[in-house]
Amino acid sequence: MPKKAAFITVHGMGRTDLNYNQEIVQKLKRRLGSLSDNIYMGKVYYQDILQSNEDRVWHSVDRQLKWDELRKFLLFGFADATGLESNKDRNGSDYWKAQVTIAKELLKARDAMEGDGPVVFLAQSLGCEVISCYFWDANQTTPDKLPTTGIWQNISDAAADITGGRNLKEEEVAFLRGSHFRVFITTGCNIPIFVAAHAKDDILPIHPNNSFEWHNYYDKDDVLGWPLAVLSDQYGKVVVDHPINVGGGMMGWLLKSWNPLSHTQYWVDDGVLDPLEQKLRTLLS
Repeated sequence: MPKKAAFITVHGMGRTDLNYNQEIVQKLKRRLGSLSDNIYMGKVYYQDILQSNEDRVWHSVDRQLKWDELRKFLLFGFADATGLESNKDRNGSDYWKAQVTIAKELLKARDAMEGDGPVVFLAQSLGCEVISCYFWDANQTTPDKLPTTGIWQNISDAAADITGGRNLKEEEVAFLRGSHFRVFITTGCNIPIFVAAHAKDDILPIHPNNSFEWHNYYDKDDVLGWPLAVLSDQYGKVVVDHPINVGGGMMGWLLKSWNPLSHTQYWVDDGVLDPLEQKLRTLLS
């Protein structure tokens, strides 16, 4: 039976396991019961594009340094961000490869639904910027807009890498552009770090279709998670911010909610899981 909706996760910065979304998928399946059988649950994994180079640099310097774990966090995290933000207009760059990975996962979701169907993206930390850039590029295609980058400079040229050798159909290209991207849920989002130096009028959100919703969850104690609606008038029209206190319970508060460790706790917190479950139920109905 074809799936009725797609739920796709996107990880954040730093060393990330291939099965990073396993826990949240299990939690959603328990919450949704048999309804989960109607949802394609996939993931975007881009860390393999970056990690081997980052490991090489780390191994060349680690014996000369102190504060290993903190330095690893800074090196891997910021190397991810700079690596994915460079050479945007060059085919084969890390930016380009990450967009190919996103497009491949979207096609897998469409195949599972046997056609167009609603898509929900849940992105964490740097993953929010990665997905935002993908759909921004995908919809900058008319002469009065800025030149596009990544695979969307020429989607026909990128098609073989996305599909495994064949051309993309017109309806597939529309789907890859976000024609059925219904809900974007961002957690610990650090998009403001990438746009803070821009003039306010130049800070524009993605808006791939008229049914699109963007819900942003942040903890005020998370130094890597930020509100978005205040970035510009345009962001305020698209994004709904949800301040939450992640961690849960007295022990969770003592260990996590009052300090930056909250950045890693969004996907196990009811403040995110409850509305996510409800959005999926609504799409299925």
